[in-house]
Amino acid sequence: MAVKKMTVDGNTAVSHVSYAFSDVAAIYPITPSSPMAEVADDWAAHDRMNLFGQTVRIAEMQSEAGAAGAVHGSLKAGALTTTFTASQGLLLMIPNMYKIAGELLPCVFHVSARALAYHALSIFGDHSDVMACRQTGFAMLASNSVQEAEDMALVAHLATLKSSVPFLHFFDGFRTSHEIQKIDEISYEDIAKLMPWDKVAEFRARALNPDHPHQGGTAQNPDIYFQGREAANKYYLATPAIVEEVMEEVGKLTGRPHKPFDYVGAADAEYVIVAMGSGCDVATEAVNKMVEMGEKVGLVCVHLYRPFCSKRFVDALPATVKKVAVLDRTKESGSLGEPLYLDVCAALLEEGKKIDVVGGRYGLGSKEFTPTHVKAVFANLAKDEPKNHFTVGIVDDVTGTSLEIGELFNAAPEGTIACKFYGLGSDGTVGANKNSIKIIGDHTDLYAQAYFAYDSKKSGGLTVSHLRFGKKPIQSPYLIDASDFTACHNPAYVTQYDMLSTLKDGGTFLLNCIWSDEELDAMLPASMKQAIAKKGLKFYAIDATKLAAQVGMGNRINTIMQAAFFKLADVIPYAEADEYMKAYAKKAYGKKGDAIVQKNWDAIDIAISGLRQVNYPAEWATATTGAEAVKIDGGKYYEEFIKPVLAQEGDKLPVSKIAADGTCPTGTTKFEKRGIAVKVPAWDVTKCVQCNMCALVCPHAAIRPYIVDEGVEVPEGFVTKKALGKQFAGKQYRIQVSPLDCTGCGNCVDVCLGKCLTMEPIASQLKEDANFAFAEALPEVDHSVINKANVKESQFLKPLFEFSGACAGCGETPYVKLVTQLFGDRMMIANATGCSSIYGGSAPTVPYTTNAKGQGPAWANSLFEDNAEFGYGMNLATTQRRAKLAELVAKLAETAEDKKAVCEAWLETMMDGEKSKATSAALYEAVKDCDCELCKEIASMKDMMVKKSQWIFGGDGWAY
Repeated sequence: MAVKKMTVDGNTAVSHVSYAFSDVAAIYPITPSSPMAEVADDWAAHDRMNLFGQTVRIAEMQSEAGAAGAVHGSLKAGALTTTFTASQGLLLMIPNMYKIAGELLPCVFHVSARALAYHALSIFGDHSDVMACRQTGFAMLASNSVQEAEDMALVAHLATLKSSVPFLHFFDGFRTSHEIQKIDEISYEDIAKLMPWDKVAEFRARALNPDHPHQGGTAQNPDIYFQGREAANKYYLATPAIVEEVMEEVGKLTGRPHKPFDYVGAADAEYVIVAMGSGCDVATEAVNKMVEMGEKVGLVCVHLYRPFCSKRFVDALPATVKKVAVLDRTKESGSLGEPLYLDVCAALLEEGKKIDVVGGRYGLGSKEFTPTHVKAVFANLAKDEPKNHFTVGIVDDVTGTSLEIGELFNAAPEGTIACKFYGLGSDGTVGANKNSIKIIGDHTDLYAQAYFAYDSKKSGGLTVSHLRFGKKPIQSPYLIDASDFTACHNPAYVTQYDMLSTLKDGGTFLLNCIWSDEELDAMLPASMKQAIAKKGLKFYAIDATKLAAQVGMGNRINTIMQAAFFKLADVIPYAEADEYMKAYAKKAYGKKGDAIVQKNWDAIDIAISGLRQVNYPAEWATATTGAEAVKIDGGKYYEEFIKPVLAQEGDKLPVSKIAADGTCPTGTTKFEKRGIAVKVPAWDVTKCVQCNMCALVCPHAAIRPYIVDEGVEVPEGFVTKKALGKQFAGKQYRIQVSPLDCTGCGNCVDVCLGKCLTMEPIASQLKEDANFAFAEALPEVDHSVINKANVKESQFLKPLFEFSGACAGCGETPYVKLVTQLFGDRMMIANATGCSSIYGGSAPTVPYTTNAKGQGPAWANSLFEDNAEFGYGMNLATTQRRAKLAELVAKLAETAEDKKAVCEAWLETMMDGEKSKATSAALYEAVKDCDCELCKEIASMKDMMVKKSQWIFGGDGWAY
């Protein structure tokens, strides 16, 4: 087989194979599986042919349940059909999966395995979703890496045709699905040689067809249903041998042999780990290193999880094994153990093997799993009484399940170069690094790997790119914990994150900033200066923002920082990198015109001229002064939970610091103070016409109008002007910006009627932070004097949605903010999963906040698919509860003459949101101190008195 390399992520590798075998793909996008469908759709749109000489027919359905139904129907009609999904989307497909398996319809579902929404949503990887499908009758095949994702996709499609058993092929969400690796491409020409064309013909021949009709899916009575369930046994019994046979065929084609259970490690291993998914690559790297060190350890990588063949599993174990540790990437509350652990115990019992087995959990929600953790698992096994049902990678100080982690164990092969990049979402860092990995992967013999870690703050959030290069295959599906090169693309990060603890002694640190060498001493925190000096780092600085502006790139610093990386990291000669970067710029931006391409070329050319090495003093090693992070008094919850998570140290939080039910207090985004804007608005009091349009359009509530009462003493620099409007007679007016909460989008400047706002460098506006704190402490404007239907006056109402993680310039959040200003004090929100749930409900901080009375939006999220029903259920509950309250109040009106008037007033206004506030206050005052049981019960329902404002927010921002 002629080998062609391609640098792709796991999703693309799978789609490459799936597209070849499919007549039809019924899809519904869900993270992190969406790219599989997206690339297939793109290929079909560009007339790429499958093995049958057609473009694949792509059908996007209304939900994952709909996609599964379409797959089922398409299969019954004789079209080879596939789908791609994850998490709750996969669970919605389960009903049809039973049908597809029961009817022995060959197909493959490709799943980027992802955590399920339990106490909280997680879009990241583990095996919770696929483990919920192990009873459906689908065979289950696991891949451990990007290369294996391609190989096992081919095995799955071939094996399903030969066995008539449907397959669920899965690989770890994000960790494999979005990891970029240089792999061997399997050509369609070679795939066609393995295709069992006779089985394809058999499948089509038994399809529904009126020319030779039959009936499927009948109803059966007790006399025959049981027998029917057993009739398919022979197909499942035959499947392991078929999979093994197909693996041999594929191995001969690719040169990469596999078995249903692959063994790695010492032939005489005494301690063996059993696992599946990307954790196997981590364990493989660790085991290889430990065997080199003379330790008798090994690993069984499970590929064929269903049907689980006990004989083949036992045959994969070395005869010398004494103890086995089974690692599951899922948790089944209340079970005797996790699924793989129970299967291994059962298999050993079936085969009469007396081997000690312990089980443990790792990596839930993409929690890091590293060689250090693997070593801890082996250390546990070596104990006389190993801990069973353990966890690794967390500190469980509640139920004591966690293993003790030792010193960092670096198992990477000699010569591997590891590089980390700290960027700002939307600054192009991730895109540039994807280009870098492809440049090196496509133009050199080096192996390359890239993984990108994002937070949930959309375009304003932290991104950390992890790139590895080496002469040997890279089996390190975990974040870099020992880097040779680290770059910080946003100077605001120097006081926010510990970026140098993982940089090796003598490594290279690149900082994008506007500071001179002299200014660096004051602008860098003492801890960073100490790390630079103590580690003997090669420290470079560059003002990429200035350089980008010079060549017309605006704030897009990605190309300049990419060029600086190639110059400093020395992965390939810079002259070659320069040529490749310019070729990629031409490819990426050619459709936008030569002018855009030229700007990128200019950025590449100018980058090196702005790069300088910083000759720091030796005294930095003992530095005690320097820049400090913004001081925040956020209380115990902030200090113990929010602060470490924001500092990217959430991995260190013990179990005791996490709310078991997933709930968290509101109004906490005010503690973030990210300071991510390059420029923020400055207010010219002499030009302002008090239109308040700036506040209306601000996506983050970072600019607000304030009314200052007569006689209030204001700080120096807190400039005001006479407030317009008769209701504000004698009062002063001010527009106030929060510079550390602003994202610099400029929406306010664009709509300003008086042209009183200009965008100025954030450094010049930091003094406004204290002014914002003072303004926020002013009394809220009396609602009774405000016309809420008036655009200008509505903006004097306190936003109860502020500083969210939405993109700079977001068009959705101004509407969310406005709704909270109008109705937030009595608002209940059912929020679908999507943009609005991520910027509105991502731990650890919450943008929904409260007024001075402690009232504010009560927000909850169920799933993506059930939001209307979820919100309807909220409405049913509040309607029912308030009906009970009305019944009690009516009864009180009949029995208490002195309370009759107040009761009747409440009953008359109970369905009017604004009017019910006053009558509810009066009702509560009338009953709160009364000792009669009826009044006590009414008083206990105080939170149901005011009419609720109930809203359903769609995932992408719509509401009703």
